Formats: sequence, structure tokens, C-alpha cells
Amino acid sequence: MDTPANHRTMAEYFIKGITDGSVTAAEVIAWADEVVVAAAKTEDWMIEISSSSAEDRMGVLHHLHAVQGDIQPDVLAAMLAKKG
Repeated sequence: MDTPANHRTMAEYFIKGITDGSVTAAEVIAWADEVVVAAAKTEDWMIEISSSSAEDRMGVLHHLHAVQGDIQPDVLAAMLAKKG
């Protein structure tokens, strides 16, 4: 069974994607919207990303750096490999 990515790992995936142009700010905002809905307790970064403008790529990138936790290297590598 595949280990699901935690929020920090997803943030790193999106940081790399926004940086290389393979992910749009709108995709990150949609993810943050889902996280907000599912979260028992919202965190500032969730709200900041969720309420960002899809045109504010650099703002979204900035907010992704605020996501706390440990990156899951194996999970991130698998996600990046699937992306191609």
C-alpha cells in the first residue's frame, strides 16, 4: 500500500512544480481548499494559500514554504517520478 503524502511533502512537490512550471498556482489553491475542508483545525498557511489569487504564483510559492513538518523523501521521489 502506498504511503499518502503529508502536507509538507505535498508543499515541497508543489514548490518544485511551480518553480519548474509544471504546476499552476490554481492547482495548489485547489489542493489547499481540499485541505481546509478536511482539516480538523485549520492552520494559517492553509487559509493563506486557499485565499490566494491564481495569478499570484510567487505569493502561493511563498505560502508553501510556511507548511510545517518533515518531507517524506521516498514519497516525494515517487510523486516526482510519476510527474515525469
